[in-house]
Amino acid sequence: MCGIVGAIGDKQCSSVLLDALKRLEYRGYDSSGIVTIHDGKIARKRAVGKLANLDAVLVKEQLMGDIGIGHTRWATHGGVSETNAHPHVASERVSIVHNGIIENHRVLRLRLEAAGHKFSSDTDSEVLAHLFVEAFDAGMQPAAATQKVLAQIDGAYAFAVMTIDFPDMLIVARNASPLALGIGDEACYVGSDAIALSHLTRKVVYLKDHDYALVHAHGIEV
Repeated sequence: MCGIVGAIGDKQCSSVLLDALKRLEYRGYDSSGIVTIHDGKIARKRAVGKLANLDAVLVKEQLMGDIGIGHTRWATHGGVSETNAHPHVASERVSIVHNGIIENHRVLRLRLEAAGHKFSSDTDSEVLAHLFVEAFDAGMQPAAATQKVLAQIDGAYAFAVMTIDFPDMLIVARNASPLALGIGDEACYVGSDAIALSHLTRKVVYLKDHDYALVHAHGIEV
């Protein structure tokens, strides 16, 4: 049971994400990571083991930015390593965190690699980041890109996507894996469950199977 968190509009984004991940520690995990967008670039920190290890990394080099996603991973596809830890990044443009299993990931990966995409992990999850890169390269807007990606994947999933192509939003979706959205006064949040968001807002929306949403600082579109 991995943990997903996300935040947009909060100036203390990385600190908020780390605190939210700590509230999901009960789910169990073997690695963790956080990624943000700052000055038009993706910045990422990951660590193997307890969240204290990620916390120590962030103390040495803080992640800036008011949009980000984070994850605690329990290894399924691919061993326990920093390389396999989420968030994953494709083409320095798209980052994803994902819970669940993409059942047709091998077929998708082979097609994407044949098209020139370079993978950096052994996980099934990384295909999501590359599928979004492909969709954005085709000129698709976020909603259309999400529909395109969802039409290609099989399996259970809850995921959050962040991209420098559209740095004012998070893209989220779920099927057979829980995902909640929190609405604050000047920021919005994403979590695997409401426990991760309870200290941030009492306004929580639970996505249903096959829902996807665009999350902005000022609100959400499901």
